[in-house]
Amino acid sequence: MHYHNYDDLIKNNQEWVEEKLSVDPSYFENLAKGQKPPFLFIGCSDSRMPLTNFTKTEAGELFIHRNVANQVSLTDMNLLSVLEYAVEALKVEHVVVCGHYFCGGVAAAYAGTATGVVGSWVNPIREVYLQNREEIDSLPSEEERVNRLAELNVIAQVGNIYKTSVLQRAFKSAQVPEVHGWVLDIKSGRIKELELPKEQWKELGILS
Repeated sequence: MHYHNYDDLIKNNQEWVEEKLSVDPSYFENLAKGQKPPFLFIGCSDSRMPLTNFTKTEAGELFIHRNVANQVSLTDMNLLSVLEYAVEALKVEHVVVCGHYFCGGVAAAYAGTATGVVGSWVNPIREVYLQNREEIDSLPSEEERVNRLAELNVIAQVGNIYKTSVLQRAFKSAQVPEVHGWVLDIKSGRIKELELPKEQWKELGILS
């Protein structure tokens, strides 16, 4: 893998601007007029998650929030403000929670080795593991166990999206975004859409 040095970043930006303008001279003028993205993307901070690359989207198409191991914490004002703005002001049509295989935060939660602030942050994933320990531990390799935990973590975070006051308000209006759970397989570059337990959530009152 080729790593850039700091000076390359500014140089690359200048080259990218020139490339964009050569194709569309009004590209940046149009960007500056405002945004109307159809998607809110909640993903992991991992450097291997270049979202626009994996989805072949352009600037202005994804409203994005990222944190370690793609957590949806009901006390996280940063995430809640992003979600509220995306749903109520931008009126996004879809909310995507996207985790990934080979996630360091998930692996640390599985092993119980995370400490300090990160340990506190990924503790909900540790809880997901303990709640699903029989299923996860039955898998033959640690890689499979950690990757299954990454999937279950995404499903849990989608459930948390539905629990927010933002989504509960949206259910009472005509504008309710569809919420999806994805896992990106870094080994293949492919996205897997996860099946969500919506009937179970309806029984619990999480979903209307």
